[in-house]
Amino acid sequence: MTEAPIDIHAATAAELPQVISAVVAAFITDPISRFAWPTPHGHLQGMPVAVGAFAEPSVESGAAYVSADYCSAALWMPPGVRPNEETLADVFLSTAEPAHLADLMGTFEKMGQWHPDEPHWYLPMIGVEPHAQGKGLGGALLRYALARCDEEGLPAYLESSNRRNIPLYERHGFEAMGQIQVGAGPLVTPMLRRPRS
Repeated sequence: MTEAPIDIHAATAAELPQVISAVVAAFITDPISRFAWPTPHGHLQGMPVAVGAFAEPSVESGAAYVSADYCSAALWMPPGVRPNEETLADVFLSTAEPAHLADLMGTFEKMGQWHPDEPHWYLPMIGVEPHAQGKGLGGALLRYALARCDEEGLPAYLESSNRRNIPLYERHGFEAMGQIQVGAGPLVTPMLRRPRS
């Protein structure tokens, strides 16, 4: 018996709240999110704002992909599209754990240094909410977007802050470029995927 295909589509502006909720739920145990906001309250206060800073330009550029059940989402930044960096700085400075702030900002600075210089698609956030994990949603989201990267002949870049996700990324052609760790901050693995013809 074959499973029904997973329905993935580009999110509309009207779906922005569902997209943000899916990512916030997916990142409840993410090492970098919980380093920034160690308490549940902190995570639920700060993470939606941080996700929104990526989600809004991603949706506007037609590069936010979501499953039909809204249990998973991927926020891509096509070449030339950037998150709202002022919002990101404000939310971390005002809501992140003060004792972790220097290491957190240092980690973000190092992450920025690993971005490829050439035009590329950037995947800052992809996630599946905990109760829907293990059903192939993450892989479906990646295939959907990577087909577009291949069509355009452009590389894809991401940083994995969760070691458990690295095998998934590797199965889809991403290769680790190195490692980032600043102070007590979590280990982050920058990964690049060259386009496939």
